[in-house]
Amino acid sequence: MDSARQNSSDHRARPSLPSRRTLLRGGGVGLAVAAGFAGASLLPTGAAAARPRPAHAKGARINGVDYPEAEWVPAASGNFTVADRPSEYPVEFVVVHVTQETYEDALAIFQNPAKQVSSHYVVRSADGHVAQVVREKDVAWHAGNWNYNTRSIGVEHEGWIDEPDKWFTDAMYEASAALTANICARHGIPVDRAHIIGHNEVPGADHTDPGQYWDWSRYIELVQSR
Repeated sequence: MDSARQNSSDHRARPSLPSRRTLLRGGGVGLAVAAGFAGASLLPTGAAAARPRPAHAKGARINGVDYPEAEWVPAASGNFTVADRPSEYPVEFVVVHVTQETYEDALAIFQNPAKQVSSHYVVRSADGHVAQVVREKDVAWHAGNWNYNTRSIGVEHEGWIDEPDKWFTDAMYEASAALTANICARHGIPVDRAHIIGHNEVPGADHTDPGQYWDWSRYIELVQSR
C-alpha cells in the first residue's frame, strides 16, 4: 500500500523520520529512509485499528463500485487522494500486493485515518471475495512511488508471502485474475508482465511482495483467459 505519496512499512512514529504520509505517497526523499524498514507489504504489521464495517452481499452494487463483483468497504477519506482519473492521470498498471495481514485486518487498517495507506481492492484468500476500498478514479496510496500511484490500480491479496500453500488459493488466483482482466479491459491496459507488476517491481520500492511464491505464469495466463 501507499500513504499519500510515498513508501514505508512501519506505522509507528519515529521522530527523526519523514511522516508515513510522505513516505507512502511516493516522494523521492522517503525512498532511502523507507529502505531501512523491513516488510513485504506497506500494510503495518499487527491489527491496531477499528474493525471494518459489516460486509454487504457479494456482487451488490453498493455506491456504484467500479467492479460489479466487489463489495464497497471504503477507506478513510484521509488515506487516499481524490482525483479524476483517467482524465487527470492515465491508468497504465495493475500493482499486485500481498497484505501480510488478514483480510479483515487489512480493511481495518485502510479505514483507520492514522494509517495513511490504502489500496483500490483487497482479495480474500478463502473464497476470492473482493472488496473495493478506493474508487479507481482516485489515487490509492499503495505503491510507495507517487508517479506509480497516480498511474496504477492497487490490488491487495490476503496472506503472507512465505505461506503460499495456506494463502495463495485457487479461489484467490481466479477471482483476482477476473478482477485484473476487468480493470485492464476498462482502462486499455495491456495484459502482460510489463503492465501487471508486483509491488517489489515498483521503482524505489523496498518491499518484496508478492514474493517468490506468487505464480506469475499462472496468474497472467488466468488474466489473459478472461
